[in-house]
Amino acid sequence: MNLRLYLLVQIIGVALVCLVATAGYVLHQANRQARQESLMVANSLGNYLEAQLLQIEANIGQAKRFPDFDLWKQNHLQPGLCIRYRAVHQVDAYNLCQGSPINVRLWPQAFETLYRWLFAPDLPVERMVSVKAKAYGVITVLPNVDMTLAKAWNNIVGLLRLSASTVMAVCLLVTVSIYRALKPAEVIVKYLANKHYSNNQLPPFKLAEWQRIASAINEFSNTQQCLLSERKKLLTKLITLQEEERRYLARELHDDLGQCVAAGNAILASLTQTAQEQCPQLLPELANISQINQNIMVTVRRLLLSLRPPELDELGLAACLNTLISQWNWQCAGKTTFQLLINGHCQILPPPLPITLFRIVQEGLTNIAKHANATRAAVTLDIFKTQVNLAITDNGKAVALPTGNNAEMGLLGIRERVEGLGGQLHLAIVESGGLMLTVIIPIVPSPVDL
Repeated sequence: MNLRLYLLVQIIGVALVCLVATAGYVLHQANRQARQESLMVANSLGNYLEAQLLQIEANIGQAKRFPDFDLWKQNHLQPGLCIRYRAVHQVDAYNLCQGSPINVRLWPQAFETLYRWLFAPDLPVERMVSVKAKAYGVITVLPNVDMTLAKAWNNIVGLLRLSASTVMAVCLLVTVSIYRALKPAEVIVKYLANKHYSNNQLPPFKLAEWQRIASAINEFSNTQQCLLSERKKLLTKLITLQEEERRYLARELHDDLGQCVAAGNAILASLTQTAQEQCPQLLPELANISQINQNIMVTVRRLLLSLRPPELDELGLAACLNTLISQWNWQCAGKTTFQLLINGHCQILPPPLPITLFRIVQEGLTNIAKHANATRAAVTLDIFKTQVNLAITDNGKAVALPTGNNAEMGLLGIRERVEGLGGQLHLAIVESGGLMLTVIIPIVPSPVDL
């Protein structure tokens, strides 16, 4: 659930609980007031009758007219109120009722049922009439239940109207306040959702809590940025050292082994010429040795291209990729056709981007030749001022992303190279079948000191 909605629901729930509690208190007060009014009527009438009895004992009043309610009735009797006076040791009682002023019931039946169940408003109030410790009778006041219900209902309706308007106003104010207070949360979530958030900083916030969170995130971002920068420098240095080692091995193969094989071929040519003149039966063996030497030369050239393409330093990345594509077209003749498209100038690429792109293409084409079972493969290199995009696509039969051990190791190496240079690697299954490998690497100046 959304935090704003959750807080709003909580506030409305608390408001409803307070409203119910207040409604209960209002009903309790209405019942208490009705009981107090009935008790006051009983006490007032009791005092009035006791005064009559005192006058009778003093021979001032007339005993025949007792109880006389006429004077009291004119000043105290409320509409709808019923009074009963029963003398001691008598069965008959004197009843006095004023007509009920409630003609139409405005309250619902459910409210009346609940009110009667909670408070029993029709319970009578009794008061003993006595003079000088002698009991003369009992006054019973029967409350006007309709009047009590009408007052209680009017109080509840007024409370509900006031509470409804108050709750709506409070909810509106709280909603606006919560929206403004939680606005920084959206900014922080969007900031963290950005994969390159470490390049930016969160803005300052007014609330101290959000500002502390933003400061902690910014500090973490700076730390991560430093770690990424160090990782990039380390990876660049490792790539440089690796390429230097490969360049050294390629030079040794070319200078030592290549020269040895060339010298062996010269000696073999001399022996062949001598055998033709003096010992023709050695010619088949010499031919076999010559074929072995040719195979060694082919293997050396392939190793040299794999270790360090000579065109990369002399002619650049474009020529090196064209040579690589030509080699794969020759090796996979009749099975897979490889194509290369370069948009932009490879000369603007700072090291180690040229050798990194070459190794990615080299690994990608090797995976296609081994695992894709494709008839066409395309390499597209787009070079812009700020980034370089590389896409390797084939029309193989891939239905899922590669999970094999060999593919995992190759892709792991590519991913490490790309992410170490601050780039991104994406794999996707194309609609026509096959796999698409996309690499995006930003172009930044090469570090001076490694």
